[in-house]
Amino acid sequence: MNRLKALIVIALILLTTGCNDFFMICSLNPFYLDKDVVLKPEIEGRWNANPLRPKNKSKINNESSVWKQADTTSMWKIERFIIEESMKTKRGKDSTIFKPMNYYLVKLISNQADTSTYQFKMVLFRVNKMLYADFMPYSNTGLEKSRIASDNYLSVHTLARVVIRNKQLDVSWLGAESMEEMIGKKRVRVSYRWVSSVSRLLLTGSSQQLTDMIDRYAGESRFIDWESQRAMLTLNRIK
Repeated sequence: MNRLKALIVIALILLTTGCNDFFMICSLNPFYLDKDVVLKPEIEGRWNANPLRPKNKSKINNESSVWKQADTTSMWKIERFIIEESMKTKRGKDSTIFKPMNYYLVKLISNQADTSTYQFKMVLFRVNKMLYADFMPYSNTGLEKSRIASDNYLSVHTLARVVIRNKQLDVSWLGAESMEEMIGKKRVRVSYRWVSSVSRLLLTGSSQQLTDMIDRYAGESRFIDWESQRAMLTLNRIK
């Protein structure tokens, strides 16, 4: 699917699902380059999610709710993604090889049943010694109960900064408002399209262009204040 068709499909689906308020900026391409990808075994496990309040509320245009039911009432299970590959041995017998990948699968599991409704591919990467995560939907059966699912619908990517503390993860997603402000004030040069039918800005730049943006602007709070974004969560490890 080319970029124009992808934009049209995204616009139509967002309209039909009623998603008319967006808090995370989305990109058609990953925010990372393969050379920057890292693994952090300490993030694997089970976590409870709680909303984080922005430190600087003056940067927030309105106080409407960000998170939906599934985001904060579900248990978050993070595990390294492993591919199972079948092959024949030299003697012609069937054999299975388990191949760990350089990314993680995030599952939001209902507290009432051990089933995951929402799943995301999460790639961790470093730029200028700061840790980031690229989220992309892996398997979502619905949209109405999860903010991350509705803002990540289809194969789009969202960017979050991750801070790892003892038994705690602070995750802050780059907001659409912050990105629109930087573009409007010509602080950053990045390719994008404005989808007028849903009043949403989508980044269309290459991963190299996006990485250059992160390298230059994401480490300075005067450009991106990660502690004052609309969509922020604290994940606390479950013993």
